[in-house]
Amino acid sequence: MLNMLPKTGQKIFGESQLCYFRKNFMKQRKRVAQKLQNPRIDKITFHTLRHLYGSLEYFKTKDILHVKERLGHRSITSTLIYTHLVNFESDVYHTATSKSLKQDEELLKAGFEYVTERDGIKIFRKRK
Repeated sequence: MLNMLPKTGQKIFGESQLCYFRKNFMKQRKRVAQKLQNPRIDKITFHTLRHLYGSLEYFKTKDILHVKERLGHRSITSTLIYTHLVNFESDVYHTATSKSLKQDEELLKAGFEYVTERDGIKIFRKRK
């Protein structure tokens, strides 16, 4: 019986899952925009979220090659588009010092990065 019906696509039942996700995303986005009374939310797309992720990842790591890999870009020029959204003037850090290996380990586990050493004291920093 199914063989007698005209074939319009590869799937037997309706739309593809991607189309379903897109429609559901649009429906939820519209609902949130109305609830928060913010029409700008209705302009958000999956691609907007991808740009946001790329920008935040670059801001966090300052490693453009890492962002390139995470986004799956073949060319670094595609990834450089994301850097214009980052304010380079706002690099503000928490700093900490360490005199022992145990303190070093604690600071590294807390997200601090090693900067330098002076007079036997190691200096670490972490973005605010």
